[in-house]
Amino acid sequence: LNERLAKLISSAPGMLFMKGDPANPRCKFSRQMVELLNEEKIPFGSFDILQDEEVRAGLKVYSDWQTYPQLYAQGELLGGLDVVKDMQAEEESLAVQLGLADATTTGSDDPNVGAPTSVIVDVTQRCKHLVKRSKVMLFMKGSPDEPRCGFSRKMVTLLKEERVGFDSFDILSDEEVRQRLKELFEWPTYPQLYVDGELVGGLDVIQELKDGGELQQTVAGSS
Repeated sequence: LNERLAKLISSAPGMLFMKGDPANPRCKFSRQMVELLNEEKIPFGSFDILQDEEVRAGLKVYSDWQTYPQLYAQGELLGGLDVVKDMQAEEESLAVQLGLADATTTGSDDPNVGAPTSVIVDVTQRCKHLVKRSKVMLFMKGSPDEPRCGFSRKMVTLLKEERVGFDSFDILSDEEVRQRLKELFEWPTYPQLYVDGELVGGLDVIQELKDGGELQQTVAGSS
């Protein structure tokens, strides 16, 4: 299944997994995403997840993103409607941010026409959207089930003991994100915990918050 998902995700430079199809969206979020992409003149392929329950369930696990629609650019998950709306609000055009500027070939409906071979989503934009992927976001070495360093393991244990729900990103899987995140938020080490897109700190900071009884209030943040 993972091999099939990887092929689907990479089947067009811009790939939208949605409910229904662009001509007949089956939910308002999918409809809004299609309207947004059409407004920005971004070519995209699409896949109707209502037609394939295996893909629908499998993609949530594969990309660690629980809702639809999901937009991919150059095989990389960008996120859902809220993330793409945030990107649209940036000064730089959405097509450029998605790395699809070269794919917006006029006079063709084929999403593969003019597909760029080396353009990738700007790493700064990716970092800014990754930290907002979930309310509580942990950047760590490895995964919660398989931490790859002692500090990441301790952070996961601490959060689980406090029953803090969180999403995570394995910085060992992406060297660009690993390096840029350090510079962007001026925090040189991992793990790093974010709440509502704001850096809270590393293991020492979280331990102090826990010891002071302030961790729950911190992760509650602004709902």
